[in-house]
Amino acid sequence: MRILAAAAVLTVLGATACSTEAEMRAVDPASGSGTAVDASSGEAPRPVPDGEVRTSGLVMVIDDGDGPEMCLGAVAESYPPQCGGPALADFDWGDVGSEEASGVRWGSYALTGTFDGSTFTVTDAIPAALYDTMAEPEQEPLAAACDDPTTTDTAKATPEDLDATLAAASALPTYASAWLTGNTINVAVTEDAEGAEAELRTTWGGMLCVTTVERTDADLNEVNQELQAALGDQLLTSGSTSPDSLDAQVVFDDGSIQEWADATYGDGLVRISSALVPVG
Repeated sequence: MRILAAAAVLTVLGATACSTEAEMRAVDPASGSGTAVDASSGEAPRPVPDGEVRTSGLVMVIDDGDGPEMCLGAVAESYPPQCGGPALADFDWGDVGSEEASGVRWGSYALTGTFDGSTFTVTDAIPAALYDTMAEPEQEPLAAACDDPTTTDTAKATPEDLDATLAAASALPTYASAWLTGNTINVAVTEDAEGAEAELRTTWGGMLCVTTVERTDADLNEVNQELQAALGDQLLTSGSTSPDSLDAQVVFDDGSIQEWADATYGDGLVRISSALVPVG
C-alpha cells in the first residue's frame, strides 16, 4: 500500500535503490566526459560533469578509517551512522560540524568541487552549522483531490477508521495512491471513482475525495523496477510523491537522463533530479 503524505515525502515503490560505496561509482571512467550513451539507443546515459558542481543541499561526510566519503544516498540511523559514497579528495573537516565515535568521524556539509565519476575533489566545504538552509526550496504539500471534500458521518472518522479505510483503498483493484491533506483522505483510482467512494464510505465518514488517474499502483511499481534496473548504480532513490508520476534522484544528470526517461516511459512520468548540480 502506497500512501502519499501531505508533505509529499518520497515514498519508495518496491525495492528502493540505496547508495553504497560501490553503487556510487556512477560512471565508467573510461567513458570520458559527457554522455556515454544517448537516449535513442534505449540504454540509460551515464553523464559526467565537465565542470565544477555542488551538492544540492547538505550531505553527510563520513570517514570510518579509509578516508572521507560523501554520502549521497541513504544513511543508516545508527550511532555512529553508516553510509557510503564517492571518495573525497582535498577535504578539510574544519573547526566545527563534525563528531567522532568508535573510530568514525562524520558531519554534514554542503560541498563544491569536481567529480570524475568516482572521486569528488572538494574546492569548498560549508559545515551545517554555517549553512543557510533557508536557501533550499520547500516541497509543496499535496492538495486535496477535490475542491469540496464531503463528510457523511463524523462519528466514523477515528484513527482506527482512517487505518481501515486506507487498507480498504489499497485493496481496490484499480487503486493508484492515497494521501492525506489535513483531515481529508484522498484516494486515486484508475476508473469508477463513484464505486470506489461508495466502498470507502463503509469504513469512513470523514472528509473524503476520490479521483481518477491513468496508472495504478502496480503500474508505477513495474516502471520503478525497470527504472532501477536501467539506471543501476546511478540511481540513489526512486518512488512516488504524486499520482501518475515517479521521482528519481541520480548522482548527476546533465539533462540526458531526463531526456532518456521521457523517451523511454513517456513525457513527465519519471521526473529526474540530480544530487550534484552545476555551479553557477
